[in-house]
Amino acid sequence: MIEIRNITKAFSGKNILHDLSFKFERGKTNLIIGESGSGKTTLLKILIGLYKHDKGTVLFDQTNLNNINLKDQRILRQEIGMLFQGGALYDYMTVEENIMFPLTMFTNKTEKEKKIRVDFCLERVNLVGKNKLKTSELSGGMIKRVAIARAIAMKPKYLLCDEPNSGLDPRTAILIDDLIREITKEYNITTVVNTHDMNSVMQIGDKIAFIYNGKIWWSGDKEELINANNKELNDFVFASKLFKRLKTKK
Repeated sequence: MIEIRNITKAFSGKNILHDLSFKFERGKTNLIIGESGSGKTTLLKILIGLYKHDKGTVLFDQTNLNNINLKDQRILRQEIGMLFQGGALYDYMTVEENIMFPLTMFTNKTEKEKKIRVDFCLERVNLVGKNKLKTSELSGGMIKRVAIARAIAMKPKYLLCDEPNSGLDPRTAILIDDLIREITKEYNITTVVNTHDMNSVMQIGDKIAFIYNGKIWWSGDKEELINANNKELNDFVFASKLFKRLKTKK
């Protein structure tokens, strides 16, 4: 579990996040939603350690991010898998080399052990035998799947995903959603997904936090979201004609 308590973050004197408290539960897909500029990405960067929050507490299970030294921070970060918006694969590396990269950086595994782990991760994302392909040979969906394979290579306890469906066609987006949910359940990972894709919210939203004006304006699950009595949330969720019809039917 990841818990945030009273998190505040400002840039140049302007509050981006204000007094956020929430529990991201283990074994569930926890979604952060909100308009562009609402603070979703800032919060994700705080969780991964790219930004330091101004006030509040971040807890990874029993570990308080505020109180650990650099060595322990390094150990904690090895337990966090990160799926970046564009995949962030190294162009000059093969699929296998990309997935092997964190294993080489942070473990003492032999080449044979690393290869076994790479093959397992590729099998898990349905890319068996694609080890030697270059990034330029991959489709958008394949890039995301390789990025997921790399994110789980270290057997993380926590998985952070930034807009995992960005740039994908609807069918491929559903495949990525299903894969993230399956991995979360299968390995009992605490998964946090930053998204504005309402299809993803309805597909995999076990727990949802809606950020508005830098605050958590509403939280609940995907079933509760449909019937929520919250104007700002409804304006965001039901902006499209498709979801407006869904609201009307309910």
